[in-house]
Order: sequence, then C-alpha cells, then structure tokens
Amino acid sequence: QVQLVESGGGLVQPGGSLRLSCAASGSIFSIYDMAWYRQAPGKERELVATVTSGGTANIADSVKGRFTISRINAKNTVYLQMDSLKPEDTSVYYCNAPRVVLPGGVEYLGLWGQGTLVTVSS
Repeated sequence: QVQLVESGGGLVQPGGSLRLSCAASGSIFSIYDMAWYRQAPGKERELVATVTSGGTANIADSVKGRFTISRINAKNTVYLQMDSLKPEDTSVYYCNAPRVVLPGGVEYLGLWGQGTLVTVSS
C-alpha cells in the first residue's frame, strides 16, 4: 500500500517561512508528477505548484516568487518552501501524486495526503 504523508505545517507570523514535506511510503517504482494543493475554509481546493519527475516546476500566480517546489526522487519526497507568507496563505495544504507505479506495474492513481494546516497570523 502506498501513502503520502505530509509534515511541516504550523503557525507562522506574516513574512515568515515554512517548508512542507511530503513523503510517499511503500514499495514504489516511480512517481510521475507531484503537486501541492491548498484549501482555505469555505473555499475550493486550489493548485499551488507541480513538479515533474524531471524537476520541471510550475507555480500558481498567487504564490509565484514566494513559494518553491522541489523533489528528491530517490526519497520519493516533494517539498514546498514557502517564504514571505501572508495571512491569505492560511490553508490546509495537501500533497498529490496523480500516478504512482509500483514494482510489477501496479499503478495507484490520484493519491492524496491527509493534509497539513498552515496558519499565518500575528
């Protein structure tokens, strides 16, 4: 069984930084794209950033210049570095892996982590 486990959320003051981590556990052959989404109270879930297995990143305009996504394939881990945080960044952040391949060719589609809460407040 494959799971995504996020960590690194918490309370931070405006202008501060946090780094989120998401590790995929289990016997994994490969993970294609990985992504971070967020969902604020009363709002729809929105895409924050994606990164391909080759390291190509795309960042949402709302966080461009402040957030950076990266991954270490050997660790099946993706990171979200968040700088210059604003109160409007307060959300539950979710890790997503649209396609995970296990040894033998079994595929998991649409994996989600449990979410980690980020609160930006003074």
